[in-house]
Amino acid sequence: MRASGILLHVSSLPSPYGIGTFGKDAYKFVDFLVASGTKFWQILPLGHTSFGDSPYQTFSSIAGNPYFIDLEFLAKEKYLHKTELNVLSTNEETVNYSNLYNHRYHILKNAFKKFNLTNKNYQIFLTNNNDWLLDYALFMALKHHFNERSFLDWPSDLKFRIPSVISHYQKILENEINFYCFLQFMFFKQWFALKEYANNKGVLIIGDIPIYMALDSVDVWTNPHLFALSTNLTPTYVAGVPPDDFSINGQVWGNPLYNWDYHKKTSYHWWIKRLDTANKMYDYTRIDHFIGFENYFNVPFCDLDAKQGFYSKGPSYDLFKVVKEKLGNVKIIAEDLGNVTPDVEELLKKTNFPGMKVFQFAFNDHNSRYHPINMTLNTVAYTGTHDNETTRSWFKNASTVVKKRVLDYCGGTSLNIVYNVIKETLKSQASIAIIPIADYLNLDNKARINSPSTIGNNWTWRLNKKQLSFKLANEIKKLNIVCYRWFDE
Repeated sequence: MRASGILLHVSSLPSPYGIGTFGKDAYKFVDFLVASGTKFWQILPLGHTSFGDSPYQTFSSIAGNPYFIDLEFLAKEKYLHKTELNVLSTNEETVNYSNLYNHRYHILKNAFKKFNLTNKNYQIFLTNNNDWLLDYALFMALKHHFNERSFLDWPSDLKFRIPSVISHYQKILENEINFYCFLQFMFFKQWFALKEYANNKGVLIIGDIPIYMALDSVDVWTNPHLFALSTNLTPTYVAGVPPDDFSINGQVWGNPLYNWDYHKKTSYHWWIKRLDTANKMYDYTRIDHFIGFENYFNVPFCDLDAKQGFYSKGPSYDLFKVVKEKLGNVKIIAEDLGNVTPDVEELLKKTNFPGMKVFQFAFNDHNSRYHPINMTLNTVAYTGTHDNETTRSWFKNASTVVKKRVLDYCGGTSLNIVYNVIKETLKSQASIAIIPIADYLNLDNKARINSPSTIGNNWTWRLNKKQLSFKLANEIKKLNIVCYRWFDE
């Protein structure tokens, strides 16, 4: 298959209520993909985000983000009156997470009050998801009860899950627990309806899962043995990456590292469950920081930078051998950006998962593994990812040497460089080529999604619905046809 895709996270979709959702504008975007001859829609993780609103830091490995539940659909089902949504109505071009936090949950609770807990489909959902849902709902209810404090700061008998204490809180927080179960029911109901619509139109979804869990998550609270923690449930070392082009001090992510010996003893049960869930939610699954399965970076827990970190060996192919035995030929895209050692290359070869090649990394030296010439068939090519500058700003900020190399390769001038970079990425041998929507729109860094190692202004950019025009769809379609990536519904 030779096809193209567009990278656009759900949060960046247009909507009148502060953040993109699984609502009508998501369906319109699917129609836009079809009109442009684009086969893939790539999104970022859909998990319930924690502090900082990063989709790569979530409260659960499975639960979805309640912000993506479409309120207008709830109003159509008579759980809300449309006037209740006015408090969230906004023309802001960025996501205001503070406003969402202060108002959206109140609106969702109003919808919950009108929901019948004996609903047949809801009861089926509870039964089919009882291995994770009730723990997650209790965890979130407890966080609300303790003013959003980390579970590490809860009373000790609750932190360590003493059964009698757990039973006590299950009783007194029953309504709040039911509320969070209701949210997940609506999340997955709306998501699978959207996915079905996309698939019926011939569009495939590339989902995304982070390799690590947030320290303050239900997975760590309920399964601390899966992670490398002290007896007090705090990590000695946390995840991160060494100094690189993104950060001279490296990055300290703060996620607990895995106790891989324990995972191996359980035949990687937790990972099998996680990937099985992703396999059902998406048509392809991108695993963030895939190289961490081969070599993972340890940063001392209290360090503010990653300069004193060191590498350890991960489970390597042993994990994915079991994955293939249990789940079959899962469609995984390996985010292999970073320190790609020969053993990482060997892991990719054994799994046969396609890796990633990013055009913006291609011209820093003459032997770059990211150069379009090195974009082999079993590769997913990108102009840039959610962690990169937009291509317009990247080229503007590039060194004189890099600019010359890019122009020598792409041709044209600085004025049409974004178009030419997109075209060269699409022309590559890579079986799939993904272009962020901001590049198709030729936007600058105001449309950047994330700047690694920074907090406060990430994950907020949103599309204006007028930007998804017939003219743009036709321009993309012409590129897809010229580069032999066009598909017809």
